[in-house]
Amino acid sequence: MVFDFRKEYKEFYNPGKKPQIVNVPEANYIAVRGKGDPNEKDGAYQQAIGVLYAVAYTLRMSCKTDYRIDGFFEYTVPPLEGFWYQDNKAAVDLTDKSSFNWISVIRLPDFVSEKDFEWAVRTASERKKTDCSAAEFITISEGLCVQMMHLGPFDDEPATIALMDEYLAQNGYVNDMTDTRLHHEIYLSDPRKTAPEKWKTVIRHPVRKIQTV
Repeated sequence: MVFDFRKEYKEFYNPGKKPQIVNVPEANYIAVRGKGDPNEKDGAYQQAIGVLYAVAYTLRMSCKTDYRIDGFFEYTVPPLEGFWYQDNKAAVDLTDKSSFNWISVIRLPDFVSEKDFEWAVRTASERKKTDCSAAEFITISEGLCVQMMHLGPFDDEPATIALMDEYLAQNGYVNDMTDTRLHHEIYLSDPRKTAPEKWKTVIRHPVRKIQTV
């Protein structure tokens, strides 16, 4: 059996169409950081995605090489994810794409060490003939969050976020965006093959419980 993150961790990759509170555990990721409009053709964001997948699939296919990763088991590469923020703004303004800062990530299996990651960056750079040195090995502990499934184009996300905010207000929570706790999206659809109205995106925001006396 091939391990599938989306099936094994449905709570985090397949939420319902209504907001829910989740406690997201710590996990390791391949990450590439950048700035600017993600829709720019051949721009920094598109190049970053290429680097992420080059490293991710090098690790995934390491079992076909002479390199051995301790504890390796077959798995499907998890979906692309993104953390988004803008300088000096508490919440993300989705209409101002040119001012985006982003950290694009793909989750790593727990058995991948930093040593294995460094091997994959070198190997991907050599085999793909592309510079993958921008890739980082990072650990993220999201903790308490609200999330729900967004259906449709990215530009329609504000309506979904409004539902999440309403849920928080009704249940004693508030958003807790900080420099390290960010607007988070998980992309479950391939926009090259799926109509925009059918895109599935998990939207997740960090939260905290309101303290009552």
